[in-house]
Amino acid sequence: MANQNNKMSLAKKMAISLVSGLVAGIAMLMLRENLTANGGAATWAAINSLLFADITAAGNEKAIGLFYLVGQMFVRALQLVIVPMVFTSITLAIGKITDTKKLGRISAKTIGGFLACSFFALLLACVAGFVAYSAGFFAVAETGLAGSAGSTGSNPLGVVLNAVPSNIMSTFSSNSAVLAIVFIAVSLGLCMNHLGEERTATLKKLLQEINDVVVVFLNYVVTKFAPVAVFMLLTRTFASYGINHLKPALAYVVLTVILLFAFLFIAYPMFVAITTKLSPVKFAQKITKVAIFGFSTSSSAATLPLNMKTTTEELGVDDTIASFVLPLGMTINMNGTAIMQVVATLFIAGCAGYEVTFMQLVVIAVLALIASAGTPAAPGAGAIILFTILSGLGYVNEGALMAYSLILAINRPIEMLVTALNVAGDSATAVYVAKSEGLLDEQKYNA
Repeated sequence: MANQNNKMSLAKKMAISLVSGLVAGIAMLMLRENLTANGGAATWAAINSLLFADITAAGNEKAIGLFYLVGQMFVRALQLVIVPMVFTSITLAIGKITDTKKLGRISAKTIGGFLACSFFALLLACVAGFVAYSAGFFAVAETGLAGSAGSTGSNPLGVVLNAVPSNIMSTFSSNSAVLAIVFIAVSLGLCMNHLGEERTATLKKLLQEINDVVVVFLNYVVTKFAPVAVFMLLTRTFASYGINHLKPALAYVVLTVILLFAFLFIAYPMFVAITTKLSPVKFAQKITKVAIFGFSTSSSAATLPLNMKTTTEELGVDDTIASFVLPLGMTINMNGTAIMQVVATLFIAGCAGYEVTFMQLVVIAVLALIASAGTPAAPGAGAIILFTILSGLGYVNEGALMAYSLILAINRPIEMLVTALNVAGDSATAVYVAKSEGLLDEQKYNA
């Protein structure tokens, strides 16, 4: 009972931090607009330097950036254990499934669940995006908003190649090589299964102890610091970016937000209800704080620990399933990213005057699926990887680059919602796989 009270307490704190962050952020946004419009730019600059400034950016050497500092320290504390958590959890999950037929069955169901959700996400995005494109909603003029420079184009199939690493040390030294870590973990787990329990007992014990230490660390960080960090991250986002950045591409923003909300609150609960015959309301209620956390951090990787905890302890998914599905989903199940990239590509095509045919729409969907699967689970990565789709389609004229720059300038709020959708999808698939394998504690799920 005490443990349940703690969970409810954390959920309430997360909800309070979300509302408080939104209120404080909007208040700061209004203050900024008022000061800059009435000759108080210097006053806002001082406030920004004290609370919100990115202390790592050029020109902010003397800034304090309290909200940025606390928020980033929290995110980094979570990122610190991404590699050991993904590696140990997947290796142990594979190592515990000694039945190779069962392992193959779980893998097939996981990939099948991901692809089913991705298919409907892409279908929804293509239909709605093409209707908006055909209606001329995306034929808007650029306004010269500054955006970050995108990466150079590359073949999206490089994602498949990079999944098999050539150097184990360099792979473990970077949070961006999660797919390669998954490959190593799966390979190690399969090899341990082949060698048998007796010959791998020491290695399994070591991996389990590392995993236990990681879980203790994560529980402490999430329960003690998550609500405060979420409040600061949200407040800073609104104070730093604001709603005015959305005006030049209102059609793109409104359509993308509607699609993401529809998939988050309708499609995923329906997926759970259809595949498990369980209450979609219970899933929506329990996954909300994970979605809020993903929204505030804009990082699937940073959200993985809380998602793992919620999926196993509150949704009743067995640890062997969650430890396999969630880290894998974090790397390849990016439905929110795919939706955003499809709509953004059609928006850019409309801005730049490109004609989009049905076959090109199919190509956009396929490239979005491949590119989203290779998108790093980090803030802002989806918009950067978008350039691989544009280069693959040949959308690289001056108008397209201007529109792409506009996307980079306004996409921060979209990326936050995209992450919420991505992490909820991972959990929905885990519930489906666990139920189909008889490894779902329905008492926990329905509690």
